[in-house]
Amino acid sequence: MRKQAWQRSRSSRRWGGRRRAVPAAAAVAVGVMTMGVLAPPAASAAARPDTVQQGLSALVRTDGLPAGLASVKDREGRTRTYTAGVGDLATGSKVPRDGQVRIGSNTKVFTAVVVLQLVGEGKIGLDATVDTYLPGLVRGKRIDGRRITVRQLLQQTSGLPNYTNYLGDDVRYFEPRELLDIALQHKAGFAPGTKWEYSNTNYVLAGLIVEKVTGRPLAKEMDRRVIKPIGLRHTYFPAPGDATVRGPHPKGYYRDSADAPLLDVTEMDPSWGWAAGQMISTNSDLNRFFTALLSGRLLPAAQLAQMRSATLPAESTFGPGARYGLGLVSKPLPCGGVYWGHGGSFPGYETRGGATDDGRAANVAVTVQLTDEAARERVDSVVNTALCR
Repeated sequence: MRKQAWQRSRSSRRWGGRRRAVPAAAAVAVGVMTMGVLAPPAASAAARPDTVQQGLSALVRTDGLPAGLASVKDREGRTRTYTAGVGDLATGSKVPRDGQVRIGSNTKVFTAVVVLQLVGEGKIGLDATVDTYLPGLVRGKRIDGRRITVRQLLQQTSGLPNYTNYLGDDVRYFEPRELLDIALQHKAGFAPGTKWEYSNTNYVLAGLIVEKVTGRPLAKEMDRRVIKPIGLRHTYFPAPGDATVRGPHPKGYYRDSADAPLLDVTEMDPSWGWAAGQMISTNSDLNRFFTALLSGRLLPAAQLAQMRSATLPAESTFGPGARYGLGLVSKPLPCGGVYWGHGGSFPGYETRGGATDDGRAANVAVTVQLTDEAARERVDSVVNTALCR
């Protein structure tokens, strides 16, 4: 079962995943739903149903998800936080309001921000090659670090094979260099700069460059440069060997098939995600992060412009109209304009959302890693509803 679960998990469109073995006693049917709002509804909204709450509750009811969580910030900075479902299927406990979840590939945006800060400081060159910082490290079948640039790593145009496609069934701690070595056993998908294709290997390399340039662990650089300056009180990069989620959180679940029981996969070693997907956060912290990023609080104007303007079509991975910049994804809104974010998928959790240029922000999390395209679109629809109200 463990191998089958891992194979299904890693086939997720946006992010490969792995799971740890868990007792079957943790798997019970979804049958209870609770709903909550952190802030009281505005008077003008009291007379009508809240469309975000309706959408979140529908995800639990229609898709059989254990829980859903959402945080929405309007242009005036008012925040509303929602829950639906149950936080623990074994006990039926409530979903913690704004609970912590594994945010998967949203981690990539944090990594990209640190790299671009170093670009602004003149310590990394966007168009410098990987070999400039990691000489001789990146070599393989049609792979040469002398021909791959930092920009191509962040933009997903390097051609490097995606290591998560080749992870075995080991559930253990992985060093970042191990992840890179797994990728380098396979040939490049295309010549650097000739195509766009999502690969987690790009961000493992970006993290290794940060560590080489700064002489400090990536987690400490993220904490010093991003997390603390903008007050992300519930966001962190798990320490080596830490398989827990340390704050209040809903449990995360996995199922092998549509009619299989839900299994608790909350606790696992996330080191296989590292700079590409290891972080833990909350929806409200993600809203704060993306809002701070777009408002220029994290990057100099030149680097923020690069992050947003150098976008390429990414519909094959992120859906209709999506474009990928330097670690940042833009998606069109049905009410006009776009929002900027990324999204993340990790065994037990799926997160979607981002922020707009006028200060709106919304993030939605569910407690199953989604493998069904229609279900992912329904989660995206809740984000659209929240940002278009």
